[in-house]
Amino acid sequence: QYATTGCSLTLHHTEKPEHEDICEYRPYSCPCPGASCKWQGSLEAVMSHLMHAHKSITTLQGEDIVFLATDINLPGAVDWVMMQSCFGHHFMLVLEKQEKYEGHQQFFAIVLLIGTRKQAENFAYRLELNGNRRRLTWEATPRSIHDGVNAAIVNSDCLVFDTAIAHLFADNGNLGINVTISTC
Repeated sequence: QYATTGCSLTLHHTEKPEHEDICEYRPYSCPCPGASCKWQGSLEAVMSHLMHAHKSITTLQGEDIVFLATDINLPGAVDWVMMQSCFGHHFMLVLEKQEKYEGHQQFFAIVLLIGTRKQAENFAYRLELNGNRRRLTWEATPRSIHDGVNAAIVNSDCLVFDTAIAHLFADNGNLGINVTISTC
């Protein structure tokens, strides 16, 4: 199905649907959390889409930045999104607050590369909460925006903490997460 965009695999018809779900040449969906944006396009068009359709997203330059999530006490499911540019790539930082289990709100923090899975393997990220003589750190390989945030959250393959821990590190309802991107 994606031969026109560069896929050169020839598969048996029974293997096609499974491959198409993970094919690097399928269109990219808007990586912003939430299902309201239905945009799809090429990898090269993702940043342009984000800058024009999602103007509220801040972009910081550098491999070591602070992602500030404001008003973390807002009720219900909330997303905080920010971009980080370094090493010639763009990374999407996402913090989601949601109720994964009944009555138990959790925060999920992850970094996605605006790029392919293969490109993502060239990087590592570290998320760190600091404060009150405490430190909480998560280190991992960024996910490609092809994989999205939901798969990571379902598998808890990201920095996960509950509201009690968030309050240990928060300052007046704001949470600063140190984000460091490095090359492998």
